[in-house]
Amino acid sequence: MVHYGHSNQLRQARAMGDYLIVGVHTDEEISKHKGPPVFTQEERYKMVQAIKWVDEIAPGAPYVTTLETLDKYSCDFCVHGDDITLTIDGKDTYEEVKTAGRYRECKRTQGVSTTDLVGRMLLMTKAHHSNIDEDLDYRKHTDNFGKGPKGHSPWTGVSQFLQTSQKIIQFASGKEPQPGDTIIYVAGAFDLFRILDSPCLQQWSFFDVLISADVGHVDFLEKVHQLAEKPYIIAGLHFDQEVNRYKGKNYPIMNIHERTLSVLACRYVSEVVIGAPYAVTADLLDHFRVTLVCHGMTEVVPDKDGSDPYEEPKRRGIFQLVDSGSNLTTDLIVQRIIKNRLEFEARNQKKEAKELAVLEAMRRLEEKH
Repeated sequence: MVHYGHSNQLRQARAMGDYLIVGVHTDEEISKHKGPPVFTQEERYKMVQAIKWVDEIAPGAPYVTTLETLDKYSCDFCVHGDDITLTIDGKDTYEEVKTAGRYRECKRTQGVSTTDLVGRMLLMTKAHHSNIDEDLDYRKHTDNFGKGPKGHSPWTGVSQFLQTSQKIIQFASGKEPQPGDTIIYVAGAFDLFRILDSPCLQQWSFFDVLISADVGHVDFLEKVHQLAEKPYIIAGLHFDQEVNRYKGKNYPIMNIHERTLSVLACRYVSEVVIGAPYAVTADLLDHFRVTLVCHGMTEVVPDKDGSDPYEEPKRRGIFQLVDSGSNLTTDLIVQRIIKNRLEFEARNQKKEAKELAVLEAMRRLEEKH
């Protein structure tokens, strides 16, 4: 699912070299080794390419990384997180490149996993929202979802994400609008938004996980980006309680802190307003010197008082509807998850069992030495 944890991995990988190529597996490869993918390979290609630290993608990358693959793309080395990745028969997918000394690791982002996000969609609780006490169902999920009979793997288990100012700084572009820029404002939940100085140094990073980012958001932002020669896109993110007011159920699936990093990782977004007001006010437009306000083709829910949240930009003549050409919504993603619920649960249990077997083998090896 490309969540902000994967984006953070790609950010770290890009900092290790000059050019980042990301290998994206086919649906067939993922189904064989991990379980059913949430998104099609074409959707995943588009999502990974939209992450701002990615220079190029390699479609149809093999699940097991070989020296032949690195040489094919003129890569000096490959990068992966510090969690282990195993084939269907429990072998390390990076064994060959590790032996050859062409492997590097980056730190895994604590507090986010495909397991957790899938569980939130299935359980329909609100415990993951900001300022909401954890409920019994969610606590049970964090203890048991995907848990095998022999306990938890540190790589598959669920942990709490803690936002820091440093993490936001790492993801933010830090660029101010320049003279001649067209400042465009977009607002919404953006839920499930769904990354050395040698002149020839390149690196390879495999994106072997399910994607949790909404390709519909990427299509929309890409279309908005094309509206101006020098676009400066500001994305306004609504607080969790506001999103829940107009979306209902247990939305948003990702809380405000998680959604902030996800949107900041998108190459089309220049700035994010955290906790933007639902109504696009005159103060907001004047403060950011907004010249265009865009919204997709989805329904605009009235504000609490029944008013149109886009009344002010419409009055100024700077409001524009943008058709992304995509019909993929957060609801459709959740429906895909629910449809394959049993397969996802089985996937997590098998994955965790393989990881625990590796941990036990490593423990025994340490005891011998």
